[in-house]
Amino acid sequence: MDYQVTAVRLDAHGSLARSKDAEVALDTDVAGRRDAFNPAELFLAAIAACMIKGIERVTPMLGFDLRGVEVRLTATRRDSPPFIAGIDYELIVDTDEDDGRLDLLHRNVRKYGTISNTVAAATRLEGTIRRRDGAAS
Repeated sequence: MDYQVTAVRLDAHGSLARSKDAEVALDTDVAGRRDAFNPAELFLAAIAACMIKGIERVTPMLGFDLRGVEVRLTATRRDSPPFIAGIDYELIVDTDEDDGRLDLLHRNVRKYGTISNTVAAATRLEGTIRRRDGAAS
């Protein structure tokens, strides 16, 4: 399977990425923009999307019942040379499934994620999974 994205510079303040019928505004302004994702934020969003898509893929196979998922990610950047030294994440699942089933979901997300596996091969990727506050256990 191959993936394709095309990005074009619109002006000194931003760019636009396109894939299929979708477009994403890119913050490529050296001063930064609040209305678009910068490259590091896009990187984290790709990891989050991978994890959520993995959850969507495995929940039917596991018979796992959930009402929602939130992924929170934090990257640590080093300056010289510039690189992402590590990423911490928290998966928050709105579910009544027990802790063992929650751990099973987490193992599956970590094992089968194309983007998360690629990132984990290049830098530290560590995180936890927990039930959303207020969900029964």
